[in-house]
Amino acid sequence: MHLKQLEVFVNVVKLKSFSKAAEAVYLSQPTVSAHINALEDEMDAKLIVRSTKEVYPSKAGKIFYQYALEMLNLRDLAMQEVKSYSTQVKGTLDIAASTVPSQYLLPKAMPKMVENYPQLTLSIKQFDSVEVVHRIIDMDAEVGVTGAVFEKSGCVFEPIAKDRLVIISPNTEAFRALNGVITPEIIRENRFITREYGSGTRKESEAFLHSIGIDPQSLKVSVQLQSTESVIQGVKNGLGLAIVSRYACEDCIASGGILAFDYDSPSLDRNFYAVYRKNRPLSPAAEAFIKVLKETFGSHN
Repeated sequence: MHLKQLEVFVNVVKLKSFSKAAEAVYLSQPTVSAHINALEDEMDAKLIVRSTKEVYPSKAGKIFYQYALEMLNLRDLAMQEVKSYSTQVKGTLDIAASTVPSQYLLPKAMPKMVENYPQLTLSIKQFDSVEVVHRIIDMDAEVGVTGAVFEKSGCVFEPIAKDRLVIISPNTEAFRALNGVITPEIIRENRFITREYGSGTRKESEAFLHSIGIDPQSLKVSVQLQSTESVIQGVKNGLGLAIVSRYACEDCIASGGILAFDYDSPSLDRNFYAVYRKNRPLSPAAEAFIKVLKETFGSHN
């Protein structure tokens, strides 16, 4: 059994395609097939089911997939520990970030990273908070940034910035007349815009609504959106109320496009976190990234 065979197998399972796996590992498709066949012969088990429509792991393949990930992780750990003796911050750092951090936090911190570490390239991909954690677990990214903590995920969640959620409304006469005070009754009476399942903002918003006696299932949801900016624009154009990060809506509030209502509730306070796998040493680049985030947003918890 060779590490290259494990790498090929993991990519076939992840990408559900021999051709895409071949591209990912820079091999020809016949070579990928040969690696899988050799692995199946050695294991004396069918690991990959090939049909005319799809490619997926067998029951044995699903079991072996977890071990293959761990073996590749052990390889990376060994390489990382050796490399960690070097203090140079260079190469490419793969980052997975949820919506608000990727759109509103990271752009503020990136100039300092680029200035301090000119030999480092940052590769940032946006997902919902649940998927960010999955990307870290599957080693598709070394570090992530998200607004929610997921227990028992095998990850470390290190606070890097404080945030507060606010309730936003269209800037209409009726909402201006509230003089900055909004009640549960008003929230119930109006249409509401929500984020998708898996969103950290949605998770925290629902906890807040429960804390003030509102069942999120009882809201008059007008639309569910996958982008914080889409939510803000929806509110601006009269689709309903919403709960969003103050970081995300500051500019729209300042320009008069929407109104923001705070609420005397600790449930609206939250942190943003740097996320990384437990028991996996961080590269110098990842350590530098987290340090810059803390310096930029003043969180040293």
